[in-house]
Amino acid sequence: MANTQVTQEAVMAALSTVIEPELHRDLVSLNMIRDLTINGSDVAFTIMLTTPACPLKGKMEGDARAALSQVAGIGNINIKWGSNVPTDNRIGQQLGQQFRNTIAVSSGKGGVGKSTISVNLAISLAQEGARVGLLDADILGPNIPMMMGVNTMPPPRNRKMVPAESYGVKFISMAFLVKPDQALIWRGPMLHSAIQQLLTDVDWGELDYLIIDLPPGTGDAQLSLAQVLPLSGALVITQPMQVAASDALRGLKLFEKLDVPIIGVIENMSGEFFGTGAGEKLANDYDTPYLGTIPLDPKVRIGGDSGEPIVVSDPESAAAKAIKSIAKDVAARISVMTLQNQQAGFIPIQMIG
Repeated sequence: MANTQVTQEAVMAALSTVIEPELHRDLVSLNMIRDLTINGSDVAFTIMLTTPACPLKGKMEGDARAALSQVAGIGNINIKWGSNVPTDNRIGQQLGQQFRNTIAVSSGKGGVGKSTISVNLAISLAQEGARVGLLDADILGPNIPMMMGVNTMPPPRNRKMVPAESYGVKFISMAFLVKPDQALIWRGPMLHSAIQQLLTDVDWGELDYLIIDLPPGTGDAQLSLAQVLPLSGALVITQPMQVAASDALRGLKLFEKLDVPIIGVIENMSGEFFGTGAGEKLANDYDTPYLGTIPLDPKVRIGGDSGEPIVVSDPESAAAKAIKSIAKDVAARISVMTLQNQQAGFIPIQMIG
């Protein structure tokens, strides 16, 4: 009996039954199937993800292979992966920079590990293949360079500052521009100007994600940032205690007033010493996504002090695995949020550039 010919129509029909788990639409109508080739009975194609850090890539591959197995005469199936991160078009229009998405990391109080999480999230996204920048917006207490293991930045280029780079992440901080023992005693207008310069006077290049490490609280820096830069979303960091969660709530409410979408709540330093649960309760009480728990681990602190963050120094630790999982969830959620904001109705994802 002659072999049944495998056709492009049959392949695409099968793939049109595969649903993207976050967007809840099929891969074909989402324009995520690219470069389809058929060689006899063998099929090869690329699935274009909305983020290189997609947490459900394995499910999509399994579903695609299962669907194609129903095509008569199908042979080998070769699936490649690409990514096209959706763009928050407001950023380029207002700021003129090529940031596809901007993510603020906030806390209601100091000492909850916000900067540590910002650094490890940025590195985790870069490890997945994303183009990532990190802005140290804690102008009065900058410490990102120490955590990233770099104490100088490159010389200017074309009359713009050039960000430092470490672990695949571009970053800028006021710590590069002042002496270590210099106290900055600045009022709101000066903070506003400094944040604007670190955004606009820096040659960032094209970024999929700009992570912004905010100072604790709900003061001038948060308001200035919201005025200067459209924020795609915000993360709220808390410790497991109710006292910390009550402070985190103030940060959550600030972003609500500024019309900045909340990506979710993260509970840091969870475990026997500080307890657990306040972060999840905060998220549930205010109908906000709960992104997960990062266990208390002294190696997280050691990594920050030594300039070798835990996702680099001990990637198999429970804390590092939790951070990496949260980073993928953040990337998936920000893609969905950006697409929802970008389009009033359904529009297929288009390649940019």
